[in-house]
Amino acid sequence: MKNILVTGGCGYTGTLLTRALLDAGHKVTVFDTQWFGNHLEAHPSLTVVKGNVRQVDTIPLDGIETVFHLANIANDPAVDLEPTLSWEVNVLAAMQMADQCVRKGVKQFVFASSGSVYGLKSEDRVTEDLELVPISVYNKTKMVAERVLLSYADKMQVQCVRPATVCGFSPRMRLDVAVNMLTFQALNNKRITVFGGDQTRPNIHILDLIDVYMHFLANPQIASGCYNAGFENISILDIANRVTDVIPAEVVVSESNDPRSYRLDSGKLLATGFSPKRSVGQAIREMIELYQQGVLTDNEKSHTVKWMMKLIQSGDLV
Repeated sequence: MKNILVTGGCGYTGTLLTRALLDAGHKVTVFDTQWFGNHLEAHPSLTVVKGNVRQVDTIPLDGIETVFHLANIANDPAVDLEPTLSWEVNVLAAMQMADQCVRKGVKQFVFASSGSVYGLKSEDRVTEDLELVPISVYNKTKMVAERVLLSYADKMQVQCVRPATVCGFSPRMRLDVAVNMLTFQALNNKRITVFGGDQTRPNIHILDLIDVYMHFLANPQIASGCYNAGFENISILDIANRVTDVIPAEVVVSESNDPRSYRLDSGKLLATGFSPKRSVGQAIREMIELYQQGVLTDNEKSHTVKWMMKLIQSGDLV
């Protein structure tokens, strides 16, 4: 059993990671703003603290052995709402937290970065040794945070995971990421709108991403550094077609002002002994089944930007 801290543990990925850690017998502390609610079930080995990583002194690090740092302002449009806040959360707080972790004796720091840090790449194999040319503010915050955190790698293990676009169901659901969005459009509207369609994007099933994090926890000796995590590089139109293979829906293609195409090669991660078990198709089928059961539903908190705009208007985004 380890004593583990998960920042952002009430989020889309964090909720499932917290559950997996508890199921594995670990003691878990979750630190989260809870802007999108708290879907964690009570557990004798779970402590949930409502807080903001910008107040680093309030983060409970005493006795913590491993940190999973997932808390961030996620995706390009959300970051663009409040760029200064995003730099403070995604970079400054990460730096201050890493410094505190070293002072408190934390042994392992696993950071949720993003596969988007590479920017536009034409290479068929986008590996970790390629130059990073981030385009958006969000991409830039992730790149800088990686560099800052890796500067502490001589004092603790620092593993930066660069996930592809995540898909699949979570109790804190997101319907603003490609596979989830297109699947829900088909279910709810019987119509899918694809902007462009030719853009290739990497994808990862959310439970495979959880397994990636658990793999690093189980193998803390894996070298500090950055690791891609994405196993299906497919076009947006192909995603739509995979959805309509399972549930009938009209596909409407419109022009896009986002031409980005990029692929991830995760050979470095696979070389550590990790093996993915799931697929985009599986995520689609699972979401369809949960929709039919009434478990997967639409609500404002499933759309990050729309909900954050409400929080800004109400003054609750603090």
